Amino acid sequence: MTKNDPVPIGDLRFLIAEDDEFQRHWLNVMLCKLGARHIAEAENGRIALDLLQDGRSSIDISFIDLNMPDMDGIELVRHLANSDHETAIVLTSALGSALLFSVETMTKAYGVHLLGTFEKPATPEILQDLIAQYEPPAARQAKKSLPVFTLQEIRDGIRAGQFEPFYQPKVELATGKVKAVEAFVRWRHPQYGLVTPPAFIPILEASGHMEDLTWAVVERAIAACRRWHDDGLMLSVSINLSATSLAEPGLAEKILAYITQHGIEPQYFTIEITELMAMTDVPVCLENLARLRMKGFGLSVDDYGTAHSNVQQLLRIPFLDLKIDRSFVAGASQNEQMHIALSSCLELAKKLRRNSVAVGVETREDWDLLRDLGCTYAQGYYIAKPMERDAIPGWIDEWSQFF
Repeated sequence: MTKNDPVPIGDLRFLIAEDDEFQRHWLNVMLCKLGARHIAEAENGRIALDLLQDGRSSIDISFIDLNMPDMDGIELVRHLANSDHETAIVLTSALGSALLFSVETMTKAYGVHLLGTFEKPATPEILQDLIAQYEPPAARQAKKSLPVFTLQEIRDGIRAGQFEPFYQPKVELATGKVKAVEAFVRWRHPQYGLVTPPAFIPILEASGHMEDLTWAVVERAIAACRRWHDDGLMLSVSINLSATSLAEPGLAEKILAYITQHGIEPQYFTIEITELMAMTDVPVCLENLARLRMKGFGLSVDDYGTAHSNVQQLLRIPFLDLKIDRSFVAGASQNEQMHIALSSCLELAKKLRRNSVAVGVETREDWDLLRDLGCTYAQGYYIAKPMERDAIPGWIDEWSQFF
């Protein structure tokens, strides 16, 4: 078995924490038909916790009902969060999607490894999809482990030209056409390969050296845009700006100078700021945003729905695109509460006459839902992961065959 292969169901150890004897038996039967050979059962949370804490056996996946006597599933999750047990869990309930969604949010906040949720009754298809997402603790830990770099190493890498943008396509839902790409920075490290932002962005921001990276990425993104335009692909490029960049006097003129040098119209370059940054009262930030729009640049509010802004605060910013956070998008087709929240965000964008951009589109079901709800653009792994500049034209050719 390679690192990326799923663990065979027959090798996994399951726990069913469910007080209803029929439901417990039925779940056991379905797991057995899927190939499970090691299944433990518990009629309440307390018995389940004893089994999970028993050092003589290990449980890979626990199916936990929320409403159980003695110790319910919510309390059991809290105990798991405060222990060193590494079981993955699946939450289930007959009490409705609103409760499941609330406890799902709580579970993620606790840091417990959640494979997913479902409303009773279960089906073999639901169970198979959830189990397929399981990864052993060692594999999960390897993904979380990041190299530790000093500020000097990062700045040396920037000066050496080792940082470059990767580009994720943004697709118009109504037509399926690729209209734009968003730039995500990667460090092509000579020892560690491609290093993602969590390993270097916090260090740069904390030390006040984010500008070094920002302008290196801006230059390369604009050059990439020029290259695509020369090849007949009239794509727009968007790039995220930090709070310190936004507070830099003369920001708009500096970016305008870059694109003028490459012969690109401002309409093909979009600045993305987070919803939290859009709430700023710093005059120079507001001036830069207004000046960028006045010059013809696109302006996008990213991560919408995460910072509790109100419409009045948003309208101070002359934005064109409202990017809806992935927490409202991924899985919305299967979750009634997320569906309602997503619809509300899209309705706001429509009433404000702004474009809506859904981030985190991971399935065809999410895509179809967004299209039916009238979302303008979609972005996410269902469409494509971020890729290198030269991979974009070939990918667009392949994507266009579907539409």
